[in-house]
Order: sequence, then C-alpha cells, then structure tokens
Amino acid sequence: MTLVAGIDCSTQSTKALIVDLESGEQVAIGRASHEVFGTGGARESDPEGWWTALRDAIAMTGMAGEVGAISVAGQQHGMVVLDSSGRPLRAAKLWNDTESAPDAAALTEAFGGADWWANRIGLVPVASFTATKWAWLRRMEPDVAAATAAIRLPHDFVTERLSGIGASDRGDASGTAWWSTETGEYAAAVLEHELIQMDPALLPKVLGPDERAGTVTKAASEFLGIPEGIPVGPGTGDNAGAAVGLGLESGVPVISLGTSGTAFMVSESRIIDPTGMVAGFADATGRFLPLAATLNCTVAVDRIAGWLGLDREEVAEDTGVVVLPYFDGERTPNLPHSAGTIVGLRHTTEPREILLAAYRGAVVGLLDALDVIDSRSSGIADDAPVVVVGGGAKGETWRRIVGQMTGRAVQIPDNTELVALGAAAQAAAMVTGEAPDAVARRWDTRKGTTLDPVTRDDEARSRIDRVRELTAELNQERLG
Repeated sequence: MTLVAGIDCSTQSTKALIVDLESGEQVAIGRASHEVFGTGGARESDPEGWWTALRDAIAMTGMAGEVGAISVAGQQHGMVVLDSSGRPLRAAKLWNDTESAPDAAALTEAFGGADWWANRIGLVPVASFTATKWAWLRRMEPDVAAATAAIRLPHDFVTERLSGIGASDRGDASGTAWWSTETGEYAAAVLEHELIQMDPALLPKVLGPDERAGTVTKAASEFLGIPEGIPVGPGTGDNAGAAVGLGLESGVPVISLGTSGTAFMVSESRIIDPTGMVAGFADATGRFLPLAATLNCTVAVDRIAGWLGLDREEVAEDTGVVVLPYFDGERTPNLPHSAGTIVGLRHTTEPREILLAAYRGAVVGLLDALDVIDSRSSGIADDAPVVVVGGGAKGETWRRIVGQMTGRAVQIPDNTELVALGAAAQAAAMVTGEAPDAVARRWDTRKGTTLDPVTRDDEARSRIDRVRELTAELNQERLG
C-alpha cells in the first residue's frame, strides 16, 4: 500500500489526511489547532504555529514514516513576510482581516477603477487579497516592509518549509491581486505601483498543476518524522484544493458552508466581473475557479440561534422576516464595515422565524454570486446539482434552504475533508503522473446523498433583494 498525505492548513487548524494512493481509502487523520488573534478588523496568526501544528497533526496519524508523497492546501490570501533566514517578521495577516479596506479602495482607484482590475488581473481588490495587505503594511509598518526578504501565502510558507524551495501555484497566486489570470504571470504594473513597490524576487515561483515543489528536506524530515526525499506537490489554496478533492467537472456549482461561505465552479473560460462580487481565480488543474466568499455563514446563524435560545434546527416553516447577517462586515457584497440587519419584525413574530431568515440571508448571498458566475463564465450546466460541502452540509436546515433557494437538486458528498483530500490527490499525482482531479474522480470522492429538486422560492429571494437595496446606504457606513 502506497500512502500519500494531504494537508489542510486552514484558518483555525491544520489537518493531515493519510490516503491510500490506489483506492482513495482515508487511512488516518490528525488535527492540531492554531491561534487566531486580533481585535476590530484585525485577524492574525503566527506562521510558526502552522508548522508546529503540521508536526502534531502528522504525528497523530501514527503513519508519518509511511508517507510516500505530500502536498499542502492552505487558507488563501494570507500575507506572510519573512526575513532573509525564512523566519516571520510579524504575525501573518489572514484572509478575513479587513484592516486593509482603505488600501483596497486606493488600489482600485489607482488603476482607474474596477474594470482594469477585472480585465487585467481577474479580480477587483477587496481587503481579503494579499496585495491590499502589503499596501497596508507599507503604510502602517514601513520598517517591517523594508526588512522583508520574502513574501509568501500560507500554503507557500508551509510548502517552503517542507521542500526548501519558494513555490506557489496558480490557484493560490490568483488570489493575491498581483498575479494575472490573463497572462499567467505576476503583473508588473501592480508590483511597480507606488502603493506596492514589490520586487518580484521576493515572490515565489508559480508552479503548474503537474510540477513538484521539490522533495522533503532533511530538516523537514527530522522535524515532522516523514521520509526525506519524497515528492512535495505544488499545493494550492483551500477552495482550489476542495475543487480538486471533489474531482469537479466544468459547470458544476459548489456552495461551501463553513464559518465563512463560498460559492464556486470550475470553468473552462476566464471570468471577468467588474462588480467585484466574483473573483476570477485560476484553479489547480489549469482551468479557472470563479468564486465568491462571504464572511458570515454558519457562525452568524449559530450566533442568532444562541441569542434566541434555540437549537440551530429549530426553524419556522416560513417567515416574512429578512436577516442580513453581516456581523463581521461582509465581502460579498463588499461591505467591510457593515453590521447585521433584521427587518420585518411584528408582535406576532416567533423566534424560529428570525432563525429561518438568518439561514436564508446567508444562503442567498452565495446564490447571487452563483448567478453572476453562471452569466460570466462557461456556464452552470442546466441539470447540474448544487454540491454542498463544509460543516453546514451536515445540517438538515442548511440543505433544505439551499434546495428551496436554488430549485436544483442538492448533492452532499460523504467526504468532509475535501481540502485535505484535494491536496492528497495532488500528492498522488506526483507519484502516478495523473491529473490531480482525475485522481479524485478515480477515488469517487463525490459519492454521497442527493436530494431531489423542489420549486424555487422566488418570493423569499425577492424579499431579501429588496431589503438589501433599502439598507445599502446604511451598510456602507462604519457601524459600531
């Protein structure tokens, strides 16, 4: 039995999934947490904690010495700044850190607006993207920026610790806002701009889907307990990793319901969305991955359930209440300083109605993004189900609301560790020479439960749209 390791270095924890290369059987998994800290809009982590967590997660599997290849998928967009010895100069700014919102606006304006960014880079800057965080660092901590000898994304940082080589991949690089899906290269115009002034030598080489990042170094082997010299895959960002883990064909929409929510689809064509709702990322297979992300998903619904003293499944059958659960600001729509809104309360309103409305508000934001993806990409297949993944996919209400708001069949894979599974498929591809998504399809990773389609609830969707229009000005303000 040949074993491969897929690593998911997420916001809250690192997971190590050990998979049989031939059958796709998930033999073992280990998890280790790392700390996220910050107040207000700041969200940061110590990158050294990711490396320690990787060691602990691999050790928990009890199979470190049997691994034959490894690859890492990680949280996107985070900014890791390193000194000349490869040590972090400060805590990493994470994807959900919104402190660089003013820098995102300044960068957008610096190139004449959203159209240039969407056409030339593939996305419109928001506070999540790495380039905005670098602009923030230059503005707020110029001494740290001046001392920076290398800049990495989270998956790049861990991959470099494994292989000794500074490498990224097109899926993760496309979320920086300084790598172009149009050219497949770093964008000189962005790097040279006075708000960025980035020497491209500080950035990692961007690998293709079938390229190795290298092999495990002696130092990494001794620290982690895995064999020296085994292949290290190119790795990718978490959403691209999940797409690989699902073995997605073009045109199949996916909604991921976690602390944050994402909507994405593999597309044969590059997407251009000047509204900024959808980021036209590349994927980890050579295609594209148009994607929208929301900051408020399951955590917002659970918070409302807690306030109301309800179990998360205690929802009404219907309601006229609308909840916009923008508790941490929002990314889709781009409202980093917004707050939550509840509209339509009456004396007769039951708490369970408010909870139902929170589910609807969280889901519809993602479905609006899918509509944009459908209109601007190679298109969602007419008969394609919506694939629902993430922690929320286990919830009966989440599944039901997605079905009601889309009118499509809902497919829930049995596999839950899809990011790590996608990284494992990458690792396997380094051994077999297959495409990583073909490995996942061979493993039949999408098998699970499929719910039949129901009539779409257009009335509820329309009500939510009207409330968003009415509260748009209020949610543009800094609330606090």
